[in-house]
Amino acid sequence: MNILALEPYYGGSHRAFLDGWVARSHHEWTLLVLPAYKWKWRMRHAPITFADEVHARLTDGQRWDLVFCSDMLSLATFRGLAPAAVRDLPAIVYFHENQLTYPQRYENERDYAFVVDNLTTALAAEAVWFNSAYHRDAFLTAVPLFLRRMPDNQPADVIDRIAAKSYIFPPGIDEFPPRGADMPGPLHVLWSARWEHDKNPELFFEALDIMKSRNVDFRLSVIGEQFRDSPEVFGSARERFHAHILRWGFQKERAGYTRALCESDVVVSTTAHEFFGIGVLEAVAAGCYPVLPPRLAYPEVFQSTPDSDTADFFYAGDARALADKLTELAERLRRYDLWCGDPDRGRRLAAKYAWKQLVPDMDAEVERLAGI
Repeated sequence: MNILALEPYYGGSHRAFLDGWVARSHHEWTLLVLPAYKWKWRMRHAPITFADEVHARLTDGQRWDLVFCSDMLSLATFRGLAPAAVRDLPAIVYFHENQLTYPQRYENERDYAFVVDNLTTALAAEAVWFNSAYHRDAFLTAVPLFLRRMPDNQPADVIDRIAAKSYIFPPGIDEFPPRGADMPGPLHVLWSARWEHDKNPELFFEALDIMKSRNVDFRLSVIGEQFRDSPEVFGSARERFHAHILRWGFQKERAGYTRALCESDVVVSTTAHEFFGIGVLEAVAAGCYPVLPPRLAYPEVFQSTPDSDTADFFYAGDARALADKLTELAERLRRYDLWCGDPDRGRRLAAKYAWKQLVPDMDAEVERLAGI
């Protein structure tokens, strides 16, 4: 079958998802994408831009069986502008994130027009895919609270309509090469999250300060994506921990990113927001020991299995508990073995998210929806 994919923000996890699926799918794909820049303007103009492009391609004879888009597209607006040959196709929207529960430093910064776009997109689609059950539940729980802001005509059945066509399809990850011999030295701690306030970097560096006060040695790599308005704590942390730092800054090339993951011992999350956690999952697939708060999507993504209990991956969520956990792991690494004789435990958990495991079900689901 032929799938038309529309991605207004072709970067980061949005790009990785599309590229990963398309490369392994047995379907034919047409990708209409826009660079990952000025996301608000992308959401505003993408329906117009894509409708015009689709019209031109239809004139050239292209045809499709299904439309696939991300939450960055106002699907209802696009369908209103698109030619009937595309407007009437079944459509799937994939929610990487949503503008209703995505954290803002200050609530008055939230633009509710984009919240409405997400809501009407979910209503306009034939199927709504979320990257985790946690994300789906957070969105559906928040929608009624949002609708109460309406002065009248509050729709009564929105939640049921969206829930009835919601599905969970996690993003896939690439497989990582086997790890070589561990680098000698103290515990190598990895931060791979974005340099933004919602990732709570202050807690991470506070925990490292506690470790330093205890004279616990460690090595540090901070490699997440950086933005123009990154939190100031990163600058002061670089000075305080300069003697511990092995890598500092975003790894633009995949090879450098892979090396950073494969050479680290533990990956830490302190985030206050995570709909899935692809960065942590990739680090675990590369052999890192995860140290995670017991909330958000993490308990779902890192569920215990019959051959692997994951309770030890979680800390209480505060800086002292994180420092205690890292101190324990540093001592474990120094004395014997970080993984207690089972170094592939994390890799086994991550293996179910390999693209080759996920793509057959995704391909089958689009066929079912298109009636093919």
